[in-house]
Amino acid sequence: MGDDLFPGFRSDRLKGPGGPLFARVGGDGPPLVLLHGFPQTHVCWHRVAPALAKDFTVVCLDLRGYGASAAPRGDGRSTYSKRRMAEDVVAAMSELGHQRFSLAGHDRGARVGYRLGLDHPDRLERLALLDIVPTSIFWTQIRSGSFSAPHWTYLAGPSPQTEDEIGKDPVAYFDTLLARWSSSGSLDAFDPRAHAAYRAAYMQPERIHAFCEDYRAGATSDVEADEADLAAGRSVACPTLLLWSSYLTRGEAAKAETPPQVWKRTFAPQAEEVQVDAGHFIPEEAPEATLAALSAFIKAGAS
Repeated sequence: MGDDLFPGFRSDRLKGPGGPLFARVGGDGPPLVLLHGFPQTHVCWHRVAPALAKDFTVVCLDLRGYGASAAPRGDGRSTYSKRRMAEDVVAAMSELGHQRFSLAGHDRGARVGYRLGLDHPDRLERLALLDIVPTSIFWTQIRSGSFSAPHWTYLAGPSPQTEDEIGKDPVAYFDTLLARWSSSGSLDAFDPRAHAAYRAAYMQPERIHAFCEDYRAGATSDVEADEADLAAGRSVACPTLLLWSSYLTRGEAAKAETPPQVWKRTFAPQAEEVQVDAGHFIPEEAPEATLAALSAFIKAGAS
């Protein structure tokens, strides 16, 4: 779905370690991977990808378990760890003939992005992380009670209880999250065609299960991988951009460190930063600002 949102792009089925991966590929120039977040698909990039394709070879990829990519069964500790998802991206880009590339990820896609940067530093030219702090830091805040993120603990709950509950009315559950995290508190931020693509995916039981496994991995193996790297003093080697929304620091989050402060003391000590006045869904709510920031940052690496 959403073919008309990506004019001039082709659709590809690429080989991944966990099964086929769906991507839209367009443009010409240095390769740039765009990764989406929860509970969306690659379609979330539709307002910036065509413009980026004027300067870059843009690959909009559906993450494992999301959109039209394979949704393998398995335990959340391994099958849906960001380490495995990063391996998917590396495999897909290798198939397209790109050994090195830049990457911009939003939400869960950003978590895959920084894990790729830590595990495969030779593959990344530049990395842009949209609207997150490191997984281990966020889980520490949740478990200490200093920050509340109900959907994180809910989705990471026991299987199949969580899946069964969501499956009773998935549209109501996921649409409520989309609205709540937008600046308007409604679904107005989303193009109806994009929203239809999200709904088509998150109504599928196998994808609801994949979402939950993604968050279960976040609570276990992803935290462990982060903590091991922090203990070893590892950081992302390539130039990094932090693009964060006003949403990320509203309410109780405003009492804590800013996202750049967290990143600069953990995995991205030399990162650049840009704040955008938007809800959580930056590529759709602030496409012009997103495009300007990403284009300038990625071009700086090619000059």
